[in-house]
Amino acid sequence: MSQGTTVKQQFGHRARLALSRPEVLKTDSQAHAARTLWNLLHAWWRIMPKEKRTLANADAAIRQARKDIDFLAVLPAQAAQAVLKTYFQAWKNCWDGRAGAPNFKDRFRTVMSVDVPQGRDLNITRVHRRWGMANIPKVGRVRFRWTKDLPVGKHANTENRITGARLIKDALGWHIAFRVQTLEVEPEPHQGPEVGIDLGVTVPIALSDGQTYEHGEWLTGKEKAKLLRLEQRAAQRKQYRKPGERASRRLHHTYDQIAGLRAKAKRRALDWQHQTTTAIARTYGTVVVEALTITNMVKSAKGTIEEPGKNVTRKSGLNRSISGEAWGRTVTMLTYKTARHGGTLHKVPAPNTSRRCSACGFITPGSRESQAVFVCKNPDCGWSGNADWNAARNVLHLYRMGHALIPAAGRAVVRRAKRVKPAAAR
Repeated sequence: MSQGTTVKQQFGHRARLALSRPEVLKTDSQAHAARTLWNLLHAWWRIMPKEKRTLANADAAIRQARKDIDFLAVLPAQAAQAVLKTYFQAWKNCWDGRAGAPNFKDRFRTVMSVDVPQGRDLNITRVHRRWGMANIPKVGRVRFRWTKDLPVGKHANTENRITGARLIKDALGWHIAFRVQTLEVEPEPHQGPEVGIDLGVTVPIALSDGQTYEHGEWLTGKEKAKLLRLEQRAAQRKQYRKPGERASRRLHHTYDQIAGLRAKAKRRALDWQHQTTTAIARTYGTVVVEALTITNMVKSAKGTIEEPGKNVTRKSGLNRSISGEAWGRTVTMLTYKTARHGGTLHKVPAPNTSRRCSACGFITPGSRESQAVFVCKNPDCGWSGNADWNAARNVLHLYRMGHALIPAAGRAVVRRAKRVKPAAAR
């Protein structure tokens, strides 16, 4: 296979911003203006006849709104154009069946973000080993953590450069995600071995060759105690709030502290997932996973009033554990990382992989004696071993027998089938 080159454009690097208090207020104002502009654009879309819902008319409406509403003027013109393009792309995704219809953005439940579409506006420079500086329109020169080499200065050219960025705010503060265009060499086919993977809760990742990847708690004992104390404090303050009354500053501060601890746990989980999936993609040429329907697995067990569910508390705990492991995110990482290293990822049907014996192939009731122990009850077999290892072996065996699903995995499978366009789009 001859080596070729492909140009890829993506948000390739995310770094933490070090903003002063005035800079935070300016960036927050821009993010709120972008959200308000989205809502105004959505309202305009709903009241306009179909024949007038064009990009030119929407652009004229945005320009007029920026003149009439002083608050929208804090948002740079290019960032406003990015909101317009994102909104129209959201409708296109809806019509193509890749996502639902766009809606209004709530003030407190929406991720605050601002686009910087032009890379030349950033004017990135490296201050020293740990910090760099970038220019944010209508904010000024800001510092960010330099944790990865970026194509700036003499290292930048037409094939390897920064084409833009996006400012994103989470519970840990403002971050900047750079969109990097690079010319990458197409990888050679990975010659590594095949491996089946079983995703679980007690053992997060078990491989068919017997290797396992585990992790501890995402928060330390002191951090978990602090989180519990903050949640109790928030519940106590909330019960004294009258219906319809706005939350106090103290309650909002408590919510911010809770969100900060949860974001810290998520950041540690992401770091573990990245390191683990990278190690797997570098070692194995063919990775096989189960085609899990995670949304069905985490459905509530409460039932109805006429037919209430059973073991609701235990099911709720299991749902939280499954969601905490983020199996879908692990598979997504494996999908693009195996492709980056020249490997492939395949999905096989999930039913009975944990109940079938990997030695004889029979499903005998009672073989799964516990979470960790599998003893085949087939009189002619009697194989015993770790239950997660047994499931991973079954996953790999299904692939070798030709039971891989097509299309293989990842984002190639659309989220829902194509349907008739919504009434708002016709």
